[in-house]
Amino acid sequence: MSQRRQFTLNTDPHVAEIGETELLFQPEVMGDEFLDAYEDLQEAQKRLGVDVNNLAGTDPDKLRSVVRSLRLFLARLMLPESAAEFVRWEVIRDGKVVDSFGTPEEADEHAAQLKGATVKDVGMRLPDRVLVELLEWAVELYGGGRRPTGSSTDSAPVSPTPGTRGRAASRSKASTRTAGR
Repeated sequence: MSQRRQFTLNTDPHVAEIGETELLFQPEVMGDEFLDAYEDLQEAQKRLGVDVNNLAGTDPDKLRSVVRSLRLFLARLMLPESAAEFVRWEVIRDGKVVDSFGTPEEADEHAAQLKGATVKDVGMRLPDRVLVELLEWAVELYGGGRRPTGSSTDSAPVSPTPGTRGRAASRSKASTRTAGR
């Protein structure tokens, strides 16, 4: 007997409400798109030599770069209009905006071609806790709820021993005494 199963694709964008702002995320992301973006995020963190599970004592410039890589990762999963609001670097010359770019590298490259031009990050500013929550939400949406790759620190914690430990002496201990001991 043959079987038939219908699969539905999401067509409505996922919406992240942050205050008065709504950021629209792609309704569906192909697995390799998500994995490529996630891999780029991990590579950026490795290049910086930063352990995101232990940021104590990390150089502030490296922390800024980690946050920037996280913002770029999230923007890759957004619809273009939201991504342009979320991450944007402007090239400024003589006090006027010359152009806007979606990555700091593109903006730096363009600014280098213009005498006296500077780059300014004018993307959406959010507290780190919100960025982390957005990351977790995106992983849940597109990655099946777990980080697709990662260090062994992402392993599940050890399960607690079932039940509670009693204070009574074990009967088996009491019953195994032998004469002469």
